[in-house]
Amino acid sequence: MSPSLTRRDFLGRLSTGLGGIALSSLFQGETVAAPPPVYRPKAKRVIQLFLNGGASQCDLFDYKPQLIARHGKPFDPGTGERVEASISTPGAVMKSPFEWAQHGQCGRWVSSALPHLAKQVDHLAFLMAMQSKSNVHGPAAYLQTSGFLLPGFPCAGAWVSYALGSLSDNVPAFVVLPDSRGLPYNGRSAFTSGFLPANHQGTVINASAPRPITHLLPPADAKHITPASRADGLALLREMNLGHAAERPGDSQLTARLESYELAARLQLSAPELLDVTGETEATKRLYGLDQAETADFGKRCLLARRMAERGVRFVQVWSGQGGGSDNWDNHTDIAKELGVAARRMDQPAAALLLDLKARGLLEDTLLVWTTEFGRMPFSQGSVGRDHNGGTFVSWFAGAGVKPGIAHGQSDEWSWKAVEGVTTSYDFHATLLHLLGLNHEKLSWRHSGIDRRLTDVHGQVIREILA
Repeated sequence: MSPSLTRRDFLGRLSTGLGGIALSSLFQGETVAAPPPVYRPKAKRVIQLFLNGGASQCDLFDYKPQLIARHGKPFDPGTGERVEASISTPGAVMKSPFEWAQHGQCGRWVSSALPHLAKQVDHLAFLMAMQSKSNVHGPAAYLQTSGFLLPGFPCAGAWVSYALGSLSDNVPAFVVLPDSRGLPYNGRSAFTSGFLPANHQGTVINASAPRPITHLLPPADAKHITPASRADGLALLREMNLGHAAERPGDSQLTARLESYELAARLQLSAPELLDVTGETEATKRLYGLDQAETADFGKRCLLARRMAERGVRFVQVWSGQGGGSDNWDNHTDIAKELGVAARRMDQPAAALLLDLKARGLLEDTLLVWTTEFGRMPFSQGSVGRDHNGGTFVSWFAGAGVKPGIAHGQSDEWSWKAVEGVTTSYDFHATLLHLLGLNHEKLSWRHSGIDRRLTDVHGQVIREILA
């Protein structure tokens, strides 16, 4: 190598992509120390379904006869409070355009927008009185993913990756499967590791792309890159990086880069099988809706989530809906049409994931959670839309350590505000960590002189839903 060739020049010329720059445990890796589980864990892994945009609780799970009885009349909660909406003038009381019925032995009310999930209510533990500090997408989504209203804080998947790592050396600890139409509100910062070591950020897999994991393999036209040249490049790069690291102890970005190279090398071997659903049975593909245009995208990602859970990924996040004013759950204009489409895309695959996990025995040690950033108002926006509502929304848990067929908390008679058994993102995350064997008050990272944690200085484990 020329003496004038800098390290930056060398890396630029190497051009083998992330996967070609494999290091570490191919040689000798190092890991970041993390606290062990505090409790005996009920769950080994988490699959989170996140409905981007603010799914309307009063059109899905929160049945309120008052909305039917007073449909079209002025909204007056009778408390003397000023009624405001996020970006609109409050309209009249609006009943759901969907029909309601009770389901399962537990008798849980579910709207006709979710016929498949309605059949699974006896497996679910509902949080009927979730509440958010914000009714703005960005801050509310940050709150429900990272526990803070501002960007820059580690998301739940990153905390779990830091605390527990992956269940297998050949897959990432934290994987994100965004909607094929685009990233959610907050973009990639929704999956950030924040101030935690950078290797704990979510590994983004674009399931519908020709190359789901970017830069994993060398470019197809790079014929000059051979196994032999990669081996030579890796040996030299290892030597240079070790020298660089020795001069900069404690540099988490460098450590993360090294660990990413290592993982990329292993993923070159494991990813093709991990992401290939062709070997699944036709019955399984139909179960997830892969044979239908409306459900194929979310269905494939739910199926991939199950495959990842089987193969050792600790935290899988599957997004329904992109950022922006359409193709998500932000239904300002027409609840029947917009929510109806979003629900049909999500309903069958989500129910299939639950059934498939159960059939394979994975639900015994897998936590499946379903959530969104906030709910919608009980009155209309325009004629048939609904505005943002941080006052109440619904989430549910299922699987390992969760009491099935129950509901905790309730909103007022309008589904306007949570009034009983109120829960927040802090309680949500405290419970999630508890089921993984982690004490949310002890899982922390010293940053800028403060012991930061996922639940900030709040949060209680929601014991009412624990088995």
